[in-house]
Amino acid sequence: MSNNKKIGLVVVGIIVLAGVFYAGMTYGGNNVRAAITSRSQGAGNFAGRIGGARSTGGFTVGQIISKDATSITISMQAGGSKIIFLDKSTPITKQATGTLADLAIGTSVSVTGTPNTDGSISATAVQIRPNIAQPVVK
Repeated sequence: MSNNKKIGLVVVGIIVLAGVFYAGMTYGGNNVRAAITSRSQGAGNFAGRIGGARSTGGFTVGQIISKDATSITISMQAGGSKIIFLDKSTPITKQATGTLADLAIGTSVSVTGTPNTDGSISATAVQIRPNIAQPVVK
């Protein structure tokens, strides 16, 4: 192979790598901007809102308003609700290990999981939280 062909291949390789790097930075930058926007709108701001319903990506905190054998629905402080899908292998914890039966309506929970395209979450873990009185907001 001639030196000109080698140089040409190296240049093409560098251009391809630069394109891949640019695409990755653009994709990652969009995700960072979305996370920052979400945080600035209060979705990730936990300070001063103890016990209220919050949701950011796959992490949700709220109060159970309904349940069935495979899901719970959590009310959100800002309005609306989030459906959380559970299965027999979803760990449910409290001071001691809990069960699906412990997920009663009115129970405060923290949920970690994978966000679904429809806005629901497939839970990978549920933690029962102590019920804390909500401050009155005027």
